[in-house]
Amino acid sequence: MQLRLALLCLFFAIVAAENPYRFFTWNVTYGTIYPLGIPQQAILINGKFPGPEIYCVTNDNIIVNVFNSLDEPFLIHWNGIQNRRNSFEDGVYGTTCPIPPGKNFTYILQMKDQIGSFFYFPSLAFHKAAGGFGAIRILSRPLIPVPFGPPADDYTLLIGDWYKANHTALKAILDKGKKLPFPDGILINGRGPNVSSVTVQQGKTYRLRLCNVGLQNSLNFRVQGHKMKVVEVEGTHTMQISYSSLDIHVGQCMSVLVTADQPPQGYYIVASTRFTTPIIVTTGFLLYASSNRPASGPLPGGPTTEINWSINQARTIRTNLTASGPRPNPQGSYHYGMIPVARTIRLASSAGQVNGKQRYAINSVSFVPADTPLKLADYYQISGVYRAGRISDVPNGAGLHLDTSVLNTDYRSFVEIVFENYENILQSYHLNGYSFFVVGMDGGQWSSASRNQYNLRDAVSRCTVQVYPKSWTAIYVALDNVGMWNLRSEFWARQYLGQQFYLRVYTTSTSLRDEYPIPKNALLCGRASARRTRPLTVYT
Repeated sequence: MQLRLALLCLFFAIVAAENPYRFFTWNVTYGTIYPLGIPQQAILINGKFPGPEIYCVTNDNIIVNVFNSLDEPFLIHWNGIQNRRNSFEDGVYGTTCPIPPGKNFTYILQMKDQIGSFFYFPSLAFHKAAGGFGAIRILSRPLIPVPFGPPADDYTLLIGDWYKANHTALKAILDKGKKLPFPDGILINGRGPNVSSVTVQQGKTYRLRLCNVGLQNSLNFRVQGHKMKVVEVEGTHTMQISYSSLDIHVGQCMSVLVTADQPPQGYYIVASTRFTTPIIVTTGFLLYASSNRPASGPLPGGPTTEINWSINQARTIRTNLTASGPRPNPQGSYHYGMIPVARTIRLASSAGQVNGKQRYAINSVSFVPADTPLKLADYYQISGVYRAGRISDVPNGAGLHLDTSVLNTDYRSFVEIVFENYENILQSYHLNGYSFFVVGMDGGQWSSASRNQYNLRDAVSRCTVQVYPKSWTAIYVALDNVGMWNLRSEFWARQYLGQQFYLRVYTTSTSLRDEYPIPKNALLCGRASARRTRPLTVYT
């Protein structure tokens, strides 16, 4: 009797401890928008551009039922959401079959041990140039302390460069082997100049979540007459340093606190391109609720084109070791600088012509999508879809060639990845399924002696990192998430034309502790079309 009672108590404890579920139903359609003054076709979610914000708490289970009402296949990727043990739900073509026109698919995600500011966007074809993106806000659980007081309000500002041309026209340019022209403008929350606004009360402090959802340009963000205190970068609480302007590179997110401590009136919010000629500028407004006086005076100036200014700012963004993370234990308890590195992977971008068409590559390999998602080929043991090892660990200086590039790595290994940029443009890279420690960046060429300047104590942990022109950036990453994960350029034309590959984090284990089985509702395509999803089996 006592045993039965104990088991019953355990059952109810498990049920009571289950994390909350949040359900979303999205209908993806085309619609007409006018962000830069002319009509163009956009991708809307529930009729909105940008799409609905996902508002959740650490460890929440997120169920998103997506209906594809477009006339072409569609995929949504969850930028920065780690999808622990479940790359099947990642929403890129290497892992997930697209949703056919007129069909739906339900994504099942868990915000496992994550906090912070992220976004989602369509990953297939060149849909990102048409919209379909939106914010993801993951709050800390109520019992986990946050290293700053509750803000009076919390605003998300999605900023990014934009074209007047429809995404179909832009894709056609790339498919012909040409480069895209310079963007036509910058949007703030899907709107052009002098439209977006944030309303504040005198003396109160507000959180602004800033994400660069654009296609290729780094942006500098600033608020006239106000300082911005950085407090969070892609899920990491940071040292609280105030800035008059901030560089936010493509694919990156951060949170800042802004205090309404100036005379009540309107003030300009400014976003402008970095390292470009010409410079594109857009404006919004910070409005004091107690005043009708509009913004006036010259726009606050941004930084010069000096690369060192931006590098030095990036180095000041460091982890707050005294702050709690998503779990009660402090983030600083993870001493990444004391873990031996098992492998060094050096990655270099390059650009060139293949068969008379513009292509981009990493370590000379320009990625070509296979006819079947790589993760499904792995799961169903379908041979011939790809061959691991088709991309090397180091740049080899060879000419560009096409291949479905997959890099094999070992589960639970601790690796160093060095991004080397020999080109004259700034690059931005993202690794799906992971956060990594940005341990170093500098101009010139990387060598083993560069490790002497690594930050091995409080480097920021994030999922997207910039690499400056003729420079390098080094990261450390613990490969603790089994699956097939996309490592890509966040410059979307470069990604589309081959500057990406897949990192295969592999183990022979079949335990659910290491990787979840394929979802029962998984869409099957390509050479996996005739297969059936295997029944859910629990391994120990």
